[in-house]
Formats: sequence, structure tokens, C-alpha cells
Amino acid sequence: MSSLDLTADLIRCESVTPNEGGALDLLERVLGASGFKTTRLVFSDQDTPDIDNLYARYGTDAPHLCFAGHVDVVPPGDEAQWQHGPFSGTVEDGMLYGRGAVDMKGGVACFGAAAMAFVKAQGDDFKGSISFLITGDEEGPAINGTRKMLEWMAQNNEVPDHCLLGEPTNPEQLGDMVKIGRRGSMNGILTVTGTQGHVAYPHFADNPLPPLIAMLDKLNSEQLDQGSANFQPSNLEITSVDVGNPTYNIIPSHAKAMFNIRYNDNHSGDSLKALITGRCQSIADQTGSAFELEYYNSGEWFLAEPGAFSDTIVKAIADVTGRTPELSTSGGTSDGRFIKDYCPVIEFGLVGQTMHKVDECVAVADLETLTEIYARVIDGYFSS
Repeated sequence: MSSLDLTADLIRCESVTPNEGGALDLLERVLGASGFKTTRLVFSDQDTPDIDNLYARYGTDAPHLCFAGHVDVVPPGDEAQWQHGPFSGTVEDGMLYGRGAVDMKGGVACFGAAAMAFVKAQGDDFKGSISFLITGDEEGPAINGTRKMLEWMAQNNEVPDHCLLGEPTNPEQLGDMVKIGRRGSMNGILTVTGTQGHVAYPHFADNPLPPLIAMLDKLNSEQLDQGSANFQPSNLEITSVDVGNPTYNIIPSHAKAMFNIRYNDNHSGDSLKALITGRCQSIADQTGSAFELEYYNSGEWFLAEPGAFSDTIVKAIADVTGRTPELSTSGGTSDGRFIKDYCPVIEFGLVGQTMHKVDECVAVADLETLTEIYARVIDGYFSS
């Protein structure tokens, strides 16, 4: 099956997270017909939806190369705004339209087509393993997907030697960028507590807003670091300030703000918490204010040191496109933050300009090119 046909068929599966929508059934059927041993993994959690996932492997020997990805997609939004139905898989003027075309059913289909062609050509002579780690929970809470699949893989002697994650990585054209790592991501909630009172009698109250503003100013104005050899500077963004005060003449009792930090290898989650808490405490000491900080760390930074694996991927890209990609750690988080605890992981996929947008689409030529790149990665990996 061609990568175009497989991408279009996957798009027609309405797999809006957390629903599988038939996408995993399709992949299981196609990979199984090519000799892959498939395993469906359904994981549950008390507070999150049950998630259906797929693990498929061809071969039992080392080395073991795993392709990771997801078939769940974000909702299409107002379908009336789409030029073509978000789940139609329509091709027009050399473009394939549909939710997930770029993020990331196209990448899954390209690697699937490349891997199936490779094992067919190798036959019984193949010494190694190719596997697929495909989740339905990347666009959701990311609790019952890749994280738990990896735990299952570790328990069942299925941990790969290297992993290629097919998220869209290219800003403009195929061959622009390979992700060899990602910054960590931490969310914070800062709450300052005061005493409610009448605005005309402020001496009977304690307004939490001035110290909150001072704390936010300190967090916003003081740099976290200057960056590092492999990462851009860490960045803190204030995302919400909320008092919940419905009137003009009441000093509120609480004031809350939320922020997100994308951080590099100058920090760990724990050291960053200590730094942020210390900066807020310095304001609290000056103002006599009481505050609380809550943190949620969705993933530490990670880095796959450049070496033989990245060289194989870069060579494949250069051979097919004529471009030498940038080795980058920019952008948001991915499921690579879970995979890096088990094996080196590098990301390379399609051009990401239309992901999550109305009329998400991919050039048919890009699907063909990415399939060829993945084919050369597979061949180079096992040849070396």
C-alpha cells in the first residue's frame, strides 16, 4: 500500500482523541498482512479515558529500531470552514486534505509504507527488528498511551535500541530540521492570599494584588539563563491572572496567576521549582505576604547526543532532498519525553505549517519524499 493511500484511509478514520475511530484497526490489519506481530494494548486510569494503543514488531533479533507516533487527532472545529471535509481524505491540486494529514497520520503512513517494503525485500534474510509504537493518547492527557506502552515493553523485553518519532519537525520544507531533543515543560500556579475588605478602608484589609504583580514582574523580567550549547534560553510565559472579583469596591482575598516554563539543560524540574519559589519568596519577605506555588512538570528536557543514529538520519535526508537539516531542540513537547527514558529518540516528520488548522493538508509529493527518506533510514540503520 502506498503512503498516500494509507494516509488517506487513516484520515477517513475519525480518531479524535481519545477515540480510536478505526485507525488502529486499519494499521493492525495492514501491518499484520506484512508479517508484523501485532498487539493491542488498552490502558485505563481512574480519572482519564481508556485508551487503545497498538504495538507491532517484525523480527526478534537486534538491532531493534522502533517508529513511534500517534493516530489520535485534535477536533476539527467548525467543519463548515473546511474546504473539504476534515475526514474526507480528499486529494486536490497535489494536496491531501484532512485532520491528521500532517499531525501525524502522514508520518505514520510513510514509515509504514517504507517498513513494509523493506521487510518484503529482506524476507527471511532480515536480521534485526522493526517495531511500531502507536498511541491514541498523544493529543489527550498522555497518561494511558506511550508512557504505559513503554512500561509494558520494558516488562516484555521489547525495549528498542533506537526510536524514530515521526512528529512534524520541518518549518518550511522537508529536510529543514531534525529534533534531537526537547526542552522541559513546567506549569505553575501562584496564589497570593490577603484579607478581603472595603476599598474605602484599606487599612482593615490586605490586598493580594500588589505582591502578586510584584512577583510576576520579577518572574517576567529576570532571565532564567542564557541558553546552552544545545538549547535556546529557557522561557517563562505568564498565561493567566485571575482574581474573580465581580465588583469595584471589594479588595479580594485571593489573587492567582498561571505560567508555563520551557526550560533547558541548565535546570532540572526540582532546581527550577527552587529557583521560582525563591524569587517569589524574596517579594513575600519584602511585603509580608503569604503565597503558595503549585507545580506540574509535564516532562524534563532530553537530548540525543549527535552520533551514528543522527548521522544515519541526516544522510538519508541529504541523499533524498539535497539539504542538510538543522539539529534542533526547539518547539513544544512530544512523547519523546517518555521514550528518552528507555532509548535514544530522534524526531523527523513532515512540514508542520498546517497542523491543528482548518484545511490541514500535506503535499502528495512530500508523502512520497518522506517515505523515501524513511526507507533510506531503515536501510542505513540495519546496514551499519
